[in-house]
Amino acid sequence: MTDINGAAPAIAKALQKRGYETLTPVQLAMLDPALETADALVSAQTGSGKTVAFGMAMARTLLDDGEKFGRAAAPLALVIAPTRELAMQVKRELDWLYAEADAVITSCVGGMDIRAERRSLERGAHIVVGTPGRICDHIRRNALDMTEIRVAVLDEADEMLDLGFREDLEYILEAAPAERRTLMFSATVPSAIAKLAKSYQRNAVRIATASEQKQHVDIEYRALVVTPSDREHAIVNALRFYEAPNAIVFCSTRAAVNHLHARLANRNFSVVALSGELTQTERTHALQAMRDGRARVCIATDVAARGIDLPGLELVIHADLPTNSETLLHRSGRTGRAGRKGVSALIVPVSQRRKAERLLAGAQVEPTWARPPSAEEVTARDEERLFADPIFEEIAKDEEEQGLIDKLVARFDATKLASAFVSLYRGKNSAPEDITEVSLETRKPREGGNDSAPRPLTPRGDFGAAVWFSLSVGRKQRAEPRWLIPTICRAGDLTKHEIGAIKMQADETFVEIAAAHADKFMAKLGKDGMMERGVRVTRLDGVPDFSKFSRGDDEGFVKREGPRLDKPYKDNKPFSKDGPRSDKPFNKDKPYGDKPFNKDKPAGAKPYGDAPRKDWKAKPAGANVDRRVDDEVWGEKPKSNFAKKPGDKPFNKAGGDKPFKKPAPKGGFDKRK
Repeated sequence: MTDINGAAPAIAKALQKRGYETLTPVQLAMLDPALETADALVSAQTGSGKTVAFGMAMARTLLDDGEKFGRAAAPLALVIAPTRELAMQVKRELDWLYAEADAVITSCVGGMDIRAERRSLERGAHIVVGTPGRICDHIRRNALDMTEIRVAVLDEADEMLDLGFREDLEYILEAAPAERRTLMFSATVPSAIAKLAKSYQRNAVRIATASEQKQHVDIEYRALVVTPSDREHAIVNALRFYEAPNAIVFCSTRAAVNHLHARLANRNFSVVALSGELTQTERTHALQAMRDGRARVCIATDVAARGIDLPGLELVIHADLPTNSETLLHRSGRTGRAGRKGVSALIVPVSQRRKAERLLAGAQVEPTWARPPSAEEVTARDEERLFADPIFEEIAKDEEEQGLIDKLVARFDATKLASAFVSLYRGKNSAPEDITEVSLETRKPREGGNDSAPRPLTPRGDFGAAVWFSLSVGRKQRAEPRWLIPTICRAGDLTKHEIGAIKMQADETFVEIAAAHADKFMAKLGKDGMMERGVRVTRLDGVPDFSKFSRGDDEGFVKREGPRLDKPYKDNKPFSKDGPRSDKPFNKDKPYGDKPFNKDKPAGAKPYGDAPRKDWKAKPAGANVDRRVDDEVWGEKPKSNFAKKPGDKPFNKAGGDKPFKKPAPKGGFDKRK
């Protein structure tokens, strides 16, 4: 109890009621008498109790050695947090910490009713907790009185700068009195944080806790190597293996959150989603469901990586690798808080192992490289939990339950009762998934540091006795080993170590299976010998004859013939020396033959000779111009395909003064002059 005696009396009482007996290093550092009135720049890992630390640090400045606050008027302290969730969490912590001091604490965060917040500020408050944007709004609208601020706290200052709140923070700090105390808390202290501290703090004391030197001592890091197709299966098995009271699964995008949320919900997990597209009310309900036990798994983007503190959060799964080492530490910092143990599991596809190694090295973390829990390991862990379940130690509480128990024992034997109990026990959980085994061996860097250069293929070695099989799929059907090998393993209950050489041809693929597993492979396929995607499998009596196939031939892989050197040209007839198209030289003077273009004839003469076209006919005398189009006659074609109507007279083409006439209307019309 001696550790908390340095705190203000009201704060010490609250800590005792809360069950605090010892304090964390950052909390002890903030109780140093030398810091009672000084500014401070504190770097400590997430989950180290920073909220209680700055709550104790500003207590003596706010209370003036008294035990309780007076009447609430203009705010005395301002706490700024980067996100709504963190701000609300800080308010909850300060509520119980300052409960014995009768403090009035109000929040100002985005997404909440700004009118209700303004009414709370008008009624008065001792401490205001909020996000930068909403606090700026209240200051501009003269709703937040900054004249009495004694302490300003910036929680997760590095995150606020990363989110683009630098201008808002400067505006808030310039609006506060110059003689205030400024406490800045940050997981890391980059140059931007140091510059901000130099501008708005006075001779700040730099505090780096001892736990900062070793990141997350209470967190066990595990890197689970999987094939890309087994990523979701690995997440399911990890959740089932650990069965944590609360777990968070981090994804990189909102679309990935929605997809994984739907998949886990279909597998009977009690799961909620948390991403930036949700409203503040939806996000609050999701977190509340995690706190009261209605949900056990939260699928979230990095918006939830900072500040969220869930009771019993023992497992963090990185479904997508984080973008940098700092994000990895902040994600993982959701577990292992305040002395509790936790597990941070990274799902590492084999193609992204180097990226995972760089992230872990940048975070100064040494993980345990392993495969995801297999279905057998999950089942074994379920059995351990079943036998350790305290339900076996309970007895019937009333006569009604005892009467039902007697009826069950009288009607069913012990085997049936145990079978029913196991079915009910396993029915509430999702079934584990089968996962393809992958190698955990890491590649050594190549000489010269050029690790991105292609590596020479290493011989596989003697595979041993094997049986060849023919598969009715090849390169023309776009068969690829990356999906063919897992398909063979699933269909025949094999592992990749029992598959030998694979010879892929145009329309079929030859696969070598270990002789000890060949019979089992065919038995699993059944009589029809069919696998997924309609692939038919045929067992061969010996080794296929690969001599008739030629590597790289896309036209059936038939044996190639060499070029016909005896006939280098078409029809064995080379081009003429004098011209490309004929044995005769090209006639430059007569480009169109022996008869040049006739350009000396008078106008109207036919330039290409007097002979008419062979398919033309001379116009017969008296030809009717109104004949049908299909009549092969010389003359003008009619304007329509219809025969002339009775009584119609054609237009006089001779140019007479009698035009085409129509019947005159009633009453007549004027004659042409």
